[in-house]
Amino acid sequence: MRALERHYKATELTELWGMSVKLVRKIFAAESGVLKVDCPELRNKRGYCSLRIPESVAISVHKRMSI
Repeated sequence: MRALERHYKATELTELWGMSVKLVRKIFAAESGVLKVDCPELRNKRGYCSLRIPESVAISVHKRMSI
C-alpha cells in the first residue's frame, strides 16, 4: 500500500541521486502515484506545489531510467 510506505521530498531524492531539485521535480511531476499539494498564489504570497514521492514510485522510475 502506497499510503503507508515512505514518501520522499524532492530535496531528499536530489541528495540520494545527485541531481538538481528542478530535474527531480520535472521527472516526477507527471508520474502516477505522486502526491501533489498545490497552494495557490495569494495576494502577498507566491503559489507553490509540494511533491511527496512514494518509495515504490521512486524505485520504478530509477529502474526505468537506468536501463
